[in-house]
Parts: sequence; structure tokens; C-alpha cells
Amino acid sequence: MSFTLHGLGVSGGIAIGHAHLVSAASLEVDHYQIPEEFADREVQRFDKAVAQVRAELDRLESEIHETHRGDATADMAAFVTVHRMILEDPGFTETPREIIRRDQCNAEWALKLQLDEILTHFGEISDEYLRERKTDVRQVAERVVAALSGEGGQGSALPEKLRERAADTILVAHDLSPADVIQFKAHKVAAFITDLGGTTSHTAILARSLAIPAIVALHAARELLHEDEVIIIDGTQGVVIVDPDETILTEYRIRQNQWLLERQKLTRIKSAVAETLDGTRIELLANIELPDDLDAVRASGADGIGLFRSEFLFLNRRDTPGEDEQFEAYRRVAEGMKGKPVVIRTLDIGADKTLAGPDQLSASSALGLRAIRYCLAEPAVFNVQLRAILRASCHGNVRILIPMLASYTELRQALAAVQRAKEQLKEEGRKFNDRTLIGGMIEVPAAAIALPIFLKQLDFLSIGTNDLIQYTLAIDRTDDAVAHLYDPLHPAVLHLVSSIIRQANSAGVPVAVCGEMAGDLMFTRLLLGLGLRDFSMHPANLLAVKQRVLVSDLASLEPVIARILKAEDPEKLRALLEKLNA
Repeated sequence: MSFTLHGLGVSGGIAIGHAHLVSAASLEVDHYQIPEEFADREVQRFDKAVAQVRAELDRLESEIHETHRGDATADMAAFVTVHRMILEDPGFTETPREIIRRDQCNAEWALKLQLDEILTHFGEISDEYLRERKTDVRQVAERVVAALSGEGGQGSALPEKLRERAADTILVAHDLSPADVIQFKAHKVAAFITDLGGTTSHTAILARSLAIPAIVALHAARELLHEDEVIIIDGTQGVVIVDPDETILTEYRIRQNQWLLERQKLTRIKSAVAETLDGTRIELLANIELPDDLDAVRASGADGIGLFRSEFLFLNRRDTPGEDEQFEAYRRVAEGMKGKPVVIRTLDIGADKTLAGPDQLSASSALGLRAIRYCLAEPAVFNVQLRAILRASCHGNVRILIPMLASYTELRQALAAVQRAKEQLKEEGRKFNDRTLIGGMIEVPAAAIALPIFLKQLDFLSIGTNDLIQYTLAIDRTDDAVAHLYDPLHPAVLHLVSSIIRQANSAGVPVAVCGEMAGDLMFTRLLLGLGLRDFSMHPANLLAVKQRVLVSDLASLEPVIARILKAEDPEKLRALLEKLNA
């Protein structure tokens, strides 16, 4: 019987094939006591399993560089780096050893107790990307448990028979780790679907980098589907069609061929100037987390980097990176972009993005001590980063971006901190660009409403739509109970975004959007019609957005945009958006 499932499409494309059910390792472990005299032996067993997983990660890293090239390598290497950092964190490995000796329990149980403690802190995380690191922590734990059980460090190993299956295999799992994604890419798997997962998990990121259609958050697919059942995966729409008839199969084969042709065509416009039909130049920039993302940026043909999330240099480690370490990371990106702009956002840490070790912050809400609030509360940390960014400024077109500004006081203090860093470098005789541009993130409604204050003091603006929407609507987008209310098309959100862009353009201050809206084709023409000329997004989305820009005429957008801004009925508003994108 044919039926349809709906989930989150995290990697676009269409796949038609046979379901292959994958059983993943579980953290349901036994609990048993061990004699006190055997505690050291149990600790050694735990250490041996950790070492085995560490060696497995080293092997995976070698395979990545041997079998993959281009932008996909950076994404896959990033997953290995994060998993290795988790494995090396004393909170992950030292505490279970203490639990073994204290409670005289088996290593599996000690690891599970510590994992449960770690995962409870993730419940308060509001940032979508960092919330998905919960999955990484669990996957590393699964690998260690598997090693303890003598099954190797895979955590969720794929069966040997997969190596012999045809290229139309579609994996169906409760969950998959990035290690699995790498392995089944080598085995020419067509697509995968999972019950769990989110759009910013490492598994989703790797799927996009490797161009594998993928759908997550299907909840019960693993239970409902059967081995070798014919299924269709529409990763763009987030739809799974089970046991389709010939008519549907024919239709989706046509769609699949069309999609493949469109992807091939996109590579042809990599070097094309992003310009609308009426000759308006649009800047398309890329968002990155680490210097290793440079390959993906170059492959996309981006005009520069519109958002370097510098906090990722600080995460998953016991200490904070020093000035020289930060300088080398920023310099590498600046030189790699060869004169194109590189916008480095200062440390957006705090609340949901906690540091480890002695610098760990107390848990707080998304409204707590974070971003610029944290930096102003920790001037020494802020000063080190500003000095590193300024030193890198003479190696390329580096710009500084201050996150989560909400008041004139914060702005004044932030600018004063930049000036102090400049004066220190001058006294020390260190080189830097004294005219480094300084911008601010507009992601708090207070800043959007009081925008003239920031327009007078800043060289450019960047709209962080993710937080702006969340704060405007009082919606925690990570809370399943209310996440459906997170709406980029809410009239209040549209009027705020429209007002920010309009005021910035009138004042002659460059303004970009660096949130998810910038990389979503649904909103490209909407933002163009609102007057946006600078977009910053994940490199994987850039060519598709460029194509939409190339076939858009700004004059024809204005009447529909005017009606959208006046619309109150959500259904009417979405109908107008469809008309805009027709």
C-alpha cells in the first residue's frame, strides 16, 4: 500500500530506490557492580576503548583526504575534528574514570551517567547549530560503547552486505552518524532518511556537501518501512513516498532528471556576475565557521565572506585560543580570500554557547549574558580577540562585526574596546589597518527600532534573521511545542526587516542579511524587492540563489512587495509570495 511521510529535507534532490534498514548502536547499557580491587582494570578497559575510537577517527581522517576532494573534504574533516575534541575533553573521558572508582560500576554505565549529565545542559541551548552538537556528543559515546562491547569504534556500523548493494540503495535509520555518511558515500548510496536529526546536524551538513538527498525528523520511518521496499525521496520538499505506483514513479523520474540537469547548469554560472535582469549588482557572500571552510567558499564563487563565526575557534576545548592562534586563523582566511571582504563576527559566546574548562559560563537563557554582553563583561577575552583580528587586517580585506547590539551604551563601549586595542598595537609597533571597517548585527528588536543610533556610528550592518525572528515573536525555535510558530513571514518580522534595509539604504550604510533567510530561495526575491543587495549564506546555497538573482527583474517585484507588506492574512501573504516566485 502506498503512503507518504513528511520530514525535514536537509539535502536537496530526488532519489528513487530500495529501502535498506540500518540498525544503529544504542546507549541502553547494562549496569553491574565490580569488586573494588578490579576498579583499575575496568578503568584500563575504558581507556583502551577510548584509544580505539581515537585511532578510528584518525583512520577516518586519512580516508577523507585519500578519497574525497574539494569542498566536501572540509566539511567531513570538520566532523572528525569535533568528534576528536569531544573525545579529548576531560569532562567526557576523565569523569567516567572517577565514576568507575567511586561507584565501583562497569565502564559502560559510568560513561552513560556522565553522558546523561552532559546532555541535560543541552536542553537549555537555543542556538540551532550548537544544539545539534548534542548529537555529536551522543555519537562519540556510542562509538566508545561499541568499542567496549568489542564491536569496534563505529558506533553505528553498516553491515558488510551494503558493500555489494546497488547504487539505488536508500538507507533508513533511526539515526546516523557522520562516520556512517562517509562510509555509505563510498558505497554509492543514493540517499538516506532518519527518524531523528535536524537541519544543522553534522550529518545533514555532510549530506549537503556530498550531494546526497536526505530527510530527517521522520519520527517513525524506521518502524514503518520494510527491507527492499521501493521508495522515493524528495529531499527538497522533505517528502518520502513509499511503494509508489508506476504513474508516480514516472513523474519522479522526470523530476529527478530535471533536477540533475539544473545542478549541472548551476556550475556554469560560478564565475558569472550576480546581476539582476535590469542590471543591478548583487553581492553574494558565504558564511563560515572555521578556516577549513575556505575550499567550499572558493567552489561557490562567493564574492567574499559575509560572516565568519569566530566562536567556533573557542568551542570544544578546555582553554581559550590565545592571540597568536586566533591571528593565524584570521590571517589564513584573509589571505585565502585574496582581497575579497572577510567579515569576522566577534565572540558570540554565552548562554547557549558555553565555554569549557576554567572559563565556563553559568547556564543561562537566550536572553542572558551572551555575545557583546559577554565580551564587555570579559574585557580581557574581548581585547585578545580584537587585537588578533586587527593584526590580521593588514593581510586582507578584514572587517569586524559586533553581535547582538541593543543599546547605544553597548555600541559606545564596543567601539572604545576596538580603539584601545588599536592603541596597544600602535604602542607595540605592530602592523594593522587603522581603517578597518566596523559593523553591527541587527538581531534584537530594540536595535531595529532604534536603528538611527547605529547607522551614525557603524560602517555597515548585518541582519541576523534567525535571532531577530525568535526575539520578535517570543518563540524559542528549538522548542518543539512552539517551533511551528517561528515564522519569517510574520508581518512584524517583514516590517522590521523592510525598515532596517530601507533606513540603511537611505543613510548609505551597506546592509546584508546573514541569517537562514539569505540562503532560502523562497525569500530571495522578497529580500531583493525590500531593497537588499548583500546576501550571506552557506556556500552550498550560493549558486542556486545566484541563479534566482540572474532571472529577477527588480521593477516587476515592487508592486507585489507593496501588497505583501500590507497583507494581514497569512494565507494571502503566502499566495503573494508564490506569485513573487512564479
